[in-house]
Amino acid sequence: MYEANHLCSLLARHAVLTPDHIFAYRPGLPNVTYADLFNGAERMASALAAQGLEPGDRVAVQVDKSIEAIQLYIGTVMAGGIFLPLNTAYTGAEVAYFLGDATPRIVVCDPAREGEIAPLSQARTLTLAGDGSGTLIDALPAEAGFDAVPREEGDLAAILYTSGTTGRSKGAMLSHGNLASNSETLREYWRFTRDDVLIHALPIFHTHGLFVATNVSLFAGASTFFLAKFDPDAIISALPSSTAMMGVPTFYTRLLDDPRLTPDLASNMRLFISGSAPMLVDTHEKWLARTGHHVLERYGMTETNMSTSNPYEGERRMGTVGFPLPGVELRIMDDGKEVATDEIGVIEVRGPNVFQGYWQMPEKTAEELREDGWFITGDLATRDAEGYVTIVGRSKDLIITGGFNVYPKEIEGLIDDIPGVVESAVIGVPHPDFGEAVVAVIVPQGDPDPGGIRDVLTRDLAKFKQPKELIFVDALPRNTMGKVQKKQLREDYAALFTA
Repeated sequence: MYEANHLCSLLARHAVLTPDHIFAYRPGLPNVTYADLFNGAERMASALAAQGLEPGDRVAVQVDKSIEAIQLYIGTVMAGGIFLPLNTAYTGAEVAYFLGDATPRIVVCDPAREGEIAPLSQARTLTLAGDGSGTLIDALPAEAGFDAVPREEGDLAAILYTSGTTGRSKGAMLSHGNLASNSETLREYWRFTRDDVLIHALPIFHTHGLFVATNVSLFAGASTFFLAKFDPDAIISALPSSTAMMGVPTFYTRLLDDPRLTPDLASNMRLFISGSAPMLVDTHEKWLARTGHHVLERYGMTETNMSTSNPYEGERRMGTVGFPLPGVELRIMDDGKEVATDEIGVIEVRGPNVFQGYWQMPEKTAEELREDGWFITGDLATRDAEGYVTIVGRSKDLIITGGFNVYPKEIEGLIDDIPGVVESAVIGVPHPDFGEAVVAVIVPQGDPDPGGIRDVLTRDLAKFKQPKELIFVDALPRNTMGKVQKKQLREDYAALFTA
């Protein structure tokens, strides 16, 4: 029933082998078995097909995390569609760009936002709430049963948008083979089996929560402790009966603030994984002292899924992202040549995990994805004599805050268009909770109006993109060529949140 569909056949493997095994434990809600999960996914696939979805069509989804949302993802793949998850914090103005660019056949949004989202495209709009209600649910057939649409390794399974330094977001095209190969590699490398219970508190509009946490669990036939969002109390309650957790550094810093976190509480756990943003060595050390566990840090990005990982066995070296994963090639380049040990260069990766290019952007694809398969990540790193990779910065202007990517150009464009602003520079500075905080350094014309600027940013930007501080200055530092010196600004305000 699933074999003809490459990714779906692997996602559904344990629904066939162990249908009564629990996929999701949900606080206050019924458990979900593998049979439950895939019966619901088949009904989703049937509903999407009935709404006119054809192989290769996009399904854009901006909904709260729920089992039904996972079933929608699987159902889209099952029906031969291309899943397009969107951050729930995106405003209507932001969503309008994605829908215009991706031209989905179907859009699924929260019922509360239907009036805002529906007019943004010509797509059929359906709704799905976090409690599992909505017009999509009303459209489901009563019975399961759907023959998966044939899809091969090279066919697209998802498009995830990642912001560009020019302010124009890029749709990273991920194939069935990209997602399947990476999930299988991670399952083996991190030793996941059907005996595992993963604490899943990550959002599912992001690579980390959807294609790492969810896919790896499904590939292994593991169970999840399925949380709608990060909830310290729920995680503390889940730790004694769980075996693994995936999170961003913010999860770990906030749990460290809880006095209930002890070695005894974490004694059943075998693995804590962190990613999406660098974890400070100080956080690593505090977590080890409090729990007795070394956090395993890894590295990836939207375009490549996961590329490196600290080892499951052996030294998990704090401050590094470990080694290239099996089957993934990694080199560190500068001026067309591979750098020497411990020297800084730009990471390039090649392997079955690397995406197919940017949606409708052949020129951008050609700039970053070489004809021989090497992808230029834009991340600056070193590799030591033992092979450990350490990320030291970004050649692009990216800020990673709480695990989410923010590109300054988009925010600067909004600020610079506000009356009373001469110019601005948006930077990321260290933050003990979020890894980096977004800060806007602004040159005002006359007396500054921070309230007015805040109003515009709150209206037009997702919350995670909004600057945590507005700093007003007489002029921005520039070099002899007139370029704003953001490096100097980052140094000047490095202690803003950490002093």
